[in-house]
Amino acid sequence: MRFDKDGFPIPPAFERRSDAARDDHFPLSGNALSSTGRQPPGTAASEPAAPRAGWLKRAVVLTVLALGIVPAILGPMLMPSIRQAVVTWSLERAVLHEARGNLPGAIADLDRAVSWHGDEADLLCMRAMLRLENRDSAGALEDANRAAAIAPTAIQPLRIRALVQVVRGDAAAALADAGMVVEFASRGDPDALNHRAYIRALVGRELPAALVDIDAAIESAGEASAELLDTRGYILHLLGRQQEAVDQLNLAIDRMQQSRRQLALLAGRIEPGELARRLRSIDHALAVMFHHRGLACRSIGLEQQARQDLEFAERKGFDPTRGIF
Repeated sequence: MRFDKDGFPIPPAFERRSDAARDDHFPLSGNALSSTGRQPPGTAASEPAAPRAGWLKRAVVLTVLALGIVPAILGPMLMPSIRQAVVTWSLERAVLHEARGNLPGAIADLDRAVSWHGDEADLLCMRAMLRLENRDSAGALEDANRAAAIAPTAIQPLRIRALVQVVRGDAAAALADAGMVVEFASRGDPDALNHRAYIRALVGRELPAALVDIDAAIESAGEASAELLDTRGYILHLLGRQQEAVDQLNLAIDRMQQSRRQLALLAGRIEPGELARRLRSIDHALAVMFHHRGLACRSIGLEQQARQDLEFAERKGFDPTRGIF
């Protein structure tokens, strides 16, 4: 029971009529009711949406916090895996682009790999060789120098730098690097001896010593590979022993062509991009061998054979300005 200001009781029926009259003056919509079922007089109709607006604000704040806090916590844990994935993907793309002869694309892929991984001797050596083939000897030299600084006793940076110096015409620097390759390699290492012998032949210096190197390499290897025979044949040509040179180069070409046929049989069993890359490498080696034989044939008057060999070498990519020599 309620009472008026004079203390008299207010009948229930009167209270209901009063409520109804108030409802007539302040109509309420169903979705605007407060928790008591009514909206106090004078309250704006938009105010009941405040709880929803508050929920949206909280959601936005929580999202912002999640975006800031979660990466800060998980980032250091995930970053090594992300970095390795990017480097691996970049290397795979570089191999594919190189196999297709897209040297700028392969170099760009290695740029990404180096950027994500940081300076690493093997990556820099790979990029140096691609830059050299792309006629960027300055960039190749920079990469080889950086790789040599990272791994001072490693052989591969020195091998590549020697080739770059040949292209750049610095015979003394090329011979110095080739000498260091032999010094840092194991005693009698055939690859190191072959490398020094070939650098000596390319710059036309110390040719008798070059022949000693390649003979020692063949003896150490136990069997002359196509590459070793090619080096020996080229040195014999430079020494004026042309028929011996042709004989050695014939053997080198036969063995390399056999290797190419065997590699071609792997089609369908290895990844196509890797197969194309290997075939491209063999074709470049054949280009060099045919060029060497062409020079030797020309020296002994076999002009037609020389012309055929030299033309074939050019079609296969022989190009001293690109380090294919």
